[in-house]
Amino acid sequence: MIRLRGVRALLTDIEGTTTALEFVHQQLFPYARRELAAYVRTHEPELGDLLAATRAAANAATLSTEALIAQLLRWIDEDRKVTPLKQLQGRIWRSGYESGELRGHVYEDAVRGLRAWHAAGIRIYIYSSGSIEAQRLLFSHTTAGDLTPLISGYFDTTTGPKLEPQSYRSIAGSLALPAGAIVFLSDHPGETAAAAQTGMQSVLLVRGDSAAAVTQPSARSFDEIELTR
Repeated sequence: MIRLRGVRALLTDIEGTTTALEFVHQQLFPYARRELAAYVRTHEPELGDLLAATRAAANAATLSTEALIAQLLRWIDEDRKVTPLKQLQGRIWRSGYESGELRGHVYEDAVRGLRAWHAAGIRIYIYSSGSIEAQRLLFSHTTAGDLTPLISGYFDTTTGPKLEPQSYRSIAGSLALPAGAIVFLSDHPGETAAAAQTGMQSVLLVRGDSAAAVTQPSARSFDEIELTR
């Protein structure tokens, strides 16, 4: 059991932390890839700013619609963390959630932890490479119901890369809290290390039967983490 004191806020990753990697890689990503071309063609007039940002990110201001679609699909296949792609995926997933074709996965232990910490007066925030819209959609359409009332705010790649300590400093500043009053949870050791460099308390989630050596504070589920103010 990991016991952390003086906690005012929890900042948590999604993929591999609150949510199974399989849900993201076997349901969300394939759904967005399958629907992307038709979605862009159908909604192109209302995607002006987003498509302009995509062209800028590709350093190709004159890309045709079909070439733009091809570029977006390449980024998906390369698992690129490109902000306009993430924003577009969020819009596509919205249609899937609203139709009922998608239901957000959150581990049962994560649901218990988020509810308990919220009840204890600890503010909960999400920091994921997925867009803020995609984060809200997942947590509002979970198999455990709408969890968004538990969440005080969201951060994505517009804040900065998750492997850069400055991103965590920016988040602490926006929360108006000292870094030491924030706990960050992630399944990525590079992310927890970056957060720890700023003074945040960080815990590495090691789910499943990982045989990798762990040199950071770690837990196999939210049930193994005790947070108190």
